[in-house]
Parts: sequence; structure tokens; C-alpha cells
Amino acid sequence: MTATALTTPRTAPDSLQDFVPRHIAVHPLTGHIGAEIEGADLSRPLDPAVVEEIQAALLKWKVVFFRDQPLTHDQHVAFASAFGQPTIGHAVYGFVEGHPQVYSVARNRFSDRHTGEQLIRPWTGWHSDITAAVNPPAASILRGDVIPPYGGDTLWTNLAEAYAGLSETLRGFVDTLRGVHYFTPPEGQDPTEDFIRRNSARPLISEHPLVRVIPETGERVLFVSPSFLKRITGLKPRESQQLLELLWEHVTRPEYTVRFRWHPGSIAFWDNRTTAHLAPRDIYSLDFDRQLYRITLRGDVPVGVDGRPSTAIKGEPIDAYEPENA
Repeated sequence: MTATALTTPRTAPDSLQDFVPRHIAVHPLTGHIGAEIEGADLSRPLDPAVVEEIQAALLKWKVVFFRDQPLTHDQHVAFASAFGQPTIGHAVYGFVEGHPQVYSVARNRFSDRHTGEQLIRPWTGWHSDITAAVNPPAASILRGDVIPPYGGDTLWTNLAEAYAGLSETLRGFVDTLRGVHYFTPPEGQDPTEDFIRRNSARPLISEHPLVRVIPETGERVLFVSPSFLKRITGLKPRESQQLLELLWEHVTRPEYTVRFRWHPGSIAFWDNRTTAHLAPRDIYSLDFDRQLYRITLRGDVPVGVDGRPSTAIKGEPIDAYEPENA
């Protein structure tokens, strides 16, 4: 198992289309992304063959889901550790007290970071996790704890399929481009003092290729996280804005997406390199609480079609969390 990327299954990348698991059941949810997995008890150590099959399903379907897995924080960490090295809960916003690898995804967590009325566009809120870092997480594993009786779903989109859906001419152009990613408040909102303090304490600004190549599969993906990607290097501001908006609109087309209805004990495990995700805003119009917990796995530095890796403009890579007594 590598320290900087997801485990590579022994299944050859070109045979993933025909991958047939022997120890788990994989139920695809859409034509391009998402599958539910049955037959694995995530509260216990997994057999290596099961780990390999889950990993192969993840590479193929980009996000996989498990039901009825009421894990503790420690069990969540143990499950994640079978697939890579967990990082600190969040590189900027901290972690759950007593569980440094776990980040709280609470309903109102953004109220301490941004104020004012947000400008809503079709791609608002879509993002891949922490792409402001030079090595964004390879994967994220989100666990449902307190779930509303309705509302609060999550959507994912397949950035590899979105890349393939561009014209050959546009693919050739975006293959050559790079963009700058960093944290800012959403459009129309202002930062709180806590947002300014945290981002000043650990600034993260990176330049990534707009198209990254996934080493396990050779896939090219549109690495265009709407919440973090702010401009395209080398283009005039209006050129950058117009092209980014075209790409963001494209990657959020419904045919590339899957929508997941949470239940208590549900787990979503996604490849952060090949997907972006969104929590629709309907939860804010409801009076229900929603509490999820996330673990991220240490990622590698993206590499573009030209072989050039991403570069850090500010900040250090996100390292694996190492307990002090390890």
C-alpha cells in the first residue's frame, strides 16, 4: 500500500470494465458513476481480497456506498486505513476532539466562516476536497450519523466521463492549461475573523493542471473544482472566467452525476481525484439537524498530460497523521 495514493488492485486497469467481484456484491446506481456495495462488515478488519475488490469498484464507479454500518470514530479510522494513510481531519479547519483523523461535517459549520448572502450559480458548492493543497486527498470517506428524515442528500459527478464528453478540440486545449486553487468565501459572502485567522495560519495555494492523469488507470480527468479553482494561468481574466464557467457547467451535467440518500450508518467512499461533489442547499430550509464525519486519505501530487506535477505557491503538502506515541 503506497503512502501517497490509493491502493492499486491486482485487477488490470483495462479490465475494470469487466471487473466481477467474488466476495462482495456491487450494485451500480447510474450509467457513469456510483455503486452500492453489500457483503462487507466495515466494523471489523477486512480480508485483503475484500479490500482489493472494494478498491477496484471504487476505481470503476468513482464513489461507492455502504448501508447499515454504524461505526465508531475508531472503526471509521481503521476502515479508512485499509486503503491508505488518513490525514489530519482538515488541514485548515481542524478535527474532532480526541480523534485527530476525523473531521466534523456539521449542518451549520459554514456559519463561522462566511457572512452575507451567497451568489448562487449552477455550479455553486460543487468541489473536490481541499484542492488548494499541492497534494489534495486521494479519497474521502464520509459517515452518516445524524440524518434528517428527508433532505440533505449528496451528489457526485464523474470528472473522467466529463473530460471524455468534451470535443476533441477542446480536450486538446485544456490538456495544456493549469489553474490556481485556494480558499475564499463563496461569491457574495465575506470572511469571518475565524476564516481569516485559520487561512492566515496555514495558507494553501497551489497550481494544478486542469487535466490530471490517474496513475492506476491512465484516465484523464477534468480537475476543475469550482469552489477552489479561481483562475487559469496565462489567460486574461475574462478568458479565464468564460472558460472556467463553461467547464464547471459541463462537469455538473446530470448524466455525469449520482445522488445519494443518506440513512444513519451510511458510508460514502469516493475517489477525490476523479470526482467533485455537492450537498444541495435544501437542508438549510429545514429544521432538521445533519451530522456527518469525514476522513481523508493522503494524496499524491497531480500530474498533467505533459508530465508536469502541480506546484505549491503557498503552504506545505498535507501529510499523513502520525500519532505522537507511534
